[in-house]
Amino acid sequence: MFLLFEEAGKFMAGRVLSEADASAQVELDSGKRVKVKTANMLLKFEKPSPAEFIAAAQSASQGIELEMAWEFAPDEEFGFADLARDYFSPQAPLSEQAAMLFRLFESPHYFRRAGKGRFRKASADVIAQALAAIEKKKAIALQITAWADELGAGQCPAPIREQLYKILFKPDKNAPEYKAVVEASRATHTAPLALLQKAGAIASPYQFHWKRFLLENFPKGTGFPAIAAPAVDDKNLPLAAVQAFSIDDSQTTEIDDALSVQGLGTGTVTLGIHIAAPGLAIQPGDAVDQLGRARLSTVYMPGYKVTMLPDALVQTYTLQAERDCPALSLYVTLDEATLEIKGHESKIERVPIAHNLRHDQLDTVVTEPWLLDPAFNHENEPQPLPALREQLSFLYRLAKDLKAKREIVRGKPETFNRPDYNFRLVGNDGNEPQGDETVQISTRQRGAPLDLIVAEAMILANSTWGSWMAELGVPGIYRSQASLAPGVKVRMGTKAQPHAGIGVKSYAWSSSPLRRYVDLVNQWQIIACVQHGKTAALAAPFKPKDASLFSIISSFDEAYSAYNGYQGGMERFWTLRYLQQNGITELEASVFKENMVRADTLPLVLPVMGAQNLPRGARVRIKLGEMDLITLDISGTVVERLDTPTATDSSADEAGDDGDDDEVSGPIAIAVDVSDAPAETADAAVDNPAP
Repeated sequence: MFLLFEEAGKFMAGRVLSEADASAQVELDSGKRVKVKTANMLLKFEKPSPAEFIAAAQSASQGIELEMAWEFAPDEEFGFADLARDYFSPQAPLSEQAAMLFRLFESPHYFRRAGKGRFRKASADVIAQALAAIEKKKAIALQITAWADELGAGQCPAPIREQLYKILFKPDKNAPEYKAVVEASRATHTAPLALLQKAGAIASPYQFHWKRFLLENFPKGTGFPAIAAPAVDDKNLPLAAVQAFSIDDSQTTEIDDALSVQGLGTGTVTLGIHIAAPGLAIQPGDAVDQLGRARLSTVYMPGYKVTMLPDALVQTYTLQAERDCPALSLYVTLDEATLEIKGHESKIERVPIAHNLRHDQLDTVVTEPWLLDPAFNHENEPQPLPALREQLSFLYRLAKDLKAKREIVRGKPETFNRPDYNFRLVGNDGNEPQGDETVQISTRQRGAPLDLIVAEAMILANSTWGSWMAELGVPGIYRSQASLAPGVKVRMGTKAQPHAGIGVKSYAWSSSPLRRYVDLVNQWQIIACVQHGKTAALAAPFKPKDASLFSIISSFDEAYSAYNGYQGGMERFWTLRYLQQNGITELEASVFKENMVRADTLPLVLPVMGAQNLPRGARVRIKLGEMDLITLDISGTVVERLDTPTATDSSADEAGDDGDDDEVSGPIAIAVDVSDAPAETADAAVDNPAP
């Protein structure tokens, strides 16, 4: 005796070995023995064999017309054998009964299961909807196949082109467009990105990168809602007795910081570091704060930027020349001769901004000889430099002294052996680039006098305010680094800890509140310190162990990393476009680790063939290979060594990578060229980065 039964939604049959009231022992064709409950038993038969019985029943089931079966079925619940007798004949054999069972089971749009072998027919409306859905599914399947065939033939259907970025980076895996790409990718044994490239889906490499970035970071676009800038109530703010000036790039609109110098020639000098104070007007949780917290930072890229806050709002708080601007000021008192710091004081006040200096216009004038030698003069020195010369000279002397003292703590000097690269897109005028602009790349040696002045002043402010908050028990957002040992990274946290890379005992970003949300948070805390002194911990917006601080740190880290990665990718994109536009096929470069070189005059790192046995630092001429503006890939081949081999070539010259380059692997490889200097120093040195 054989038994047909249902187990976990599947029909099986086997030989009955023994049977009791509630169950039976059944041996399957595979030899496996199973226990079958009585409720799961459907049919008993003597022949043919189980496999033949099931195969014959499944074949016969396909001849059953569902519409007719539905007509024969009663409105109430019924069993499959009853319907078989009504449909076939009153003497319907077991094979026909099994055929009806299989047909009912596989047709849930006509018959709903009501138990083991029991069914109830669906209503006419439900059937109509189900049949429409089935037809739609068939049509979609045919469409997917047609789209996949087009992609395989090197053509991109319009619907897939419209969904391109979503398909690649944030796919809906149930969408037919996505399924078509997957099907075509499998059929052609081609990666999706390469497949879409061959099909002409990506018309603009620049737009590919830009729209990907927007999709991942600004899915609702980069526009701002209409929000009025809350005004600073500055009626009761004292007017500072200084004439401050800022130092920024010409394209900078978010002027966060300015400097002033008082007391030159008296033996005691007061350095003023004045930071724009949006924290006096914007409050945690208000509409403007929510905008800043959503973006967390301004995004910089060649030729363009996406600001953290709306420009109209920024202009309310920026340190614009010829205005008395609300500011958070740090006054540091120094011995004029020894430059020893005697003390510091913080104030909330209105600061007269006399000048907005632009370093890209003044770097050729404000040189070290000009700053150190009073007798050194340029012809037609631009205003207001003659009036500021004495102050700038003091600031430069102070900056060098501060840097030297930090380097003692740091344990080794900071090196600025590679330049910064400035990108200019001709005809762009600050508007969103299209990718076909002519790119110009110029160099600017990092550590230039004006850079150094700003960098050291900001490091002084960030470290001084960080330590002060800690002394008062006010939590802030700090950056720290335990040591300069390889692999020890900079961390963000709420406790003041040493930053070995900079050489300070604590470091809290506070100097860019218009461009970094972390700085705005710290500004709120510092304002509480100024206003409440020793009781500031009770009045500060963020209390010790405040969970929201940790949430801000986590969100900022993620966003800042994504923004910096995109900036690095776009700098690489425009560097490749520069090579393309200028027909450059060979470069001089230096080996910095096995099979990797850094171009001498461009911000470009690339893998090469032929450098396997060359030492670190070896200079070579390389022939460039094919470039891909989508993946940002380019490679080269060493054609000539430019320096003279030495006896140390095969010795311990290969000291290993110093960790100053970030190679990003993945579908779109990006190699970002950075400096030997710690990230915070580099950031402070270009504290007002140009778009």
